[in-house]
Amino acid sequence: GYHGPIYMTPPTKAICPILLEDYRKITVERKGETGFFTSQHIKDCMKKVVPLHLHETVWVDDELELRAYYAGHVLGAAMVYARCGNESVVYTGDYNMTPDRHLGAAWIDKVRPDVLITETTYGTTIRDSKRSRERDFLEKVHSCVMRGGKVLIPCFALGRAQELCILIETYWERMGLTVPVYFSAGLTEKANRYYKLFINWTNQKVKESFVDRNPFDFKYIKPWNRDYADLPGPMVLFATPGMLHIGTSLEVFRKWAPDERNMLIMPGYCVAGTVGAKVLSGMKVVDIDQYTQVHVNIDVQNLSFSAHADAKGIMELIRQASPRNVVLVHGEKSRMSYLKSKIMGEFGCPCYDPANGELLEIEAGKDMRALMSDRLFQTAWAQEQQRRQEPTPITELPVKGVLLLGDSKRLTRLLDPSEFDLDEAPVVASARLTDTPDTAGDGRSGDPAAGTRQMNMGDDRSADIRFSTRRVFDGSRISERLGLAVDADV
Repeated sequence: GYHGPIYMTPPTKAICPILLEDYRKITVERKGETGFFTSQHIKDCMKKVVPLHLHETVWVDDELELRAYYAGHVLGAAMVYARCGNESVVYTGDYNMTPDRHLGAAWIDKVRPDVLITETTYGTTIRDSKRSRERDFLEKVHSCVMRGGKVLIPCFALGRAQELCILIETYWERMGLTVPVYFSAGLTEKANRYYKLFINWTNQKVKESFVDRNPFDFKYIKPWNRDYADLPGPMVLFATPGMLHIGTSLEVFRKWAPDERNMLIMPGYCVAGTVGAKVLSGMKVVDIDQYTQVHVNIDVQNLSFSAHADAKGIMELIRQASPRNVVLVHGEKSRMSYLKSKIMGEFGCPCYDPANGELLEIEAGKDMRALMSDRLFQTAWAQEQQRRQEPTPITELPVKGVLLLGDSKRLTRLLDPSEFDLDEAPVVASARLTDTPDTAGDGRSGDPAAGTRQMNMGDDRSADIRFSTRRVFDGSRISERLGLAVDADV
């Protein structure tokens, strides 16, 4: 029933139909559910998709603007900054503040949203060194295959599979190993094609190695055939999904679990109730379904390679964005409560951890957004430099200008008196601008000269002015430059 636009980053737009079709096949063809969406529904859905590039500001209508920031969780993941009128929100989705083998770290400008909604999967966890985890992982895999065992590594098709495959590929080449390594064909293989295609979304190391060869063209890792599970001898298998609740990973686990020479490495989070969670809890007999039990003699290891931010990463993102309010979602209640108190204590801003379905009412700040003209800014800057005895950084800038209040079609503007037009019904105000870098600018471009400024109005009210130093022309000059009619609304 939805007929509006759907905004996606280009990698997400490319991968999404594959994920949806795979989900549909599992649900309908394997589980036998009815009334589910069809392949045609997926095609119709994708026709509504509008690409949203990183740091590109898209105006959905006259008031609503969107901007995407790199999230680092999986290929194409993005945090979204949305502003409507004077109210703004950042929705993080899943993100990772630590770069891994194939993706960079998430980051965001100091956009100062009214509300930041952040995930808290690992809200109380601070992970150890990534390098030590990688070393531990490789040593365990190597020791298992050297004693003739098989290593099963359940992982999701997008993200951890690519990171661990690069890690194993590099190690196998360095050590000269010949033990076969496989990944379950299908979804992972298709996802790898898009990692090759969108190489510019990966980290700097992958981009540099791309000059010689594409790091996702694996030399030692081959597609899996289900008949290989019964072959003798050591091998390594990356299999989906990551929680051992269905699919290839569960099928192979049933066969390899009774043999104590084999090893199971769980690299990510497992939801309570899944076979993966039961095995990690130490259960030696696991019910696969109502008819099947498996004796777990396999060596079980839990090495976290999850692409979610830990507690330190969540605090860092809040520090970067500098929100007025924080809302915690996607986490366990006890952990969220602890993180909530820590955020309120360190940042001094309200923090909420609502239950599913709970309605939150948060009062937004009364900010005013305005464009500042070049002439006014340059005049004030020059006067401040002359006033100062020494060339110290300017962090506070007094400004006197004319504030022209905007409407739904035109942004509020702060002008030099010489640019002022009596026909535009002015409100004259003095302002003191406190410099705190902010690339939000006028909302239509990522202007590096933009910032958040504090304006003290004549009646002792205060409001934030977000401004850009883009020149403000009168209407007729803009119309002339753009080839529009002189009376065009600019």
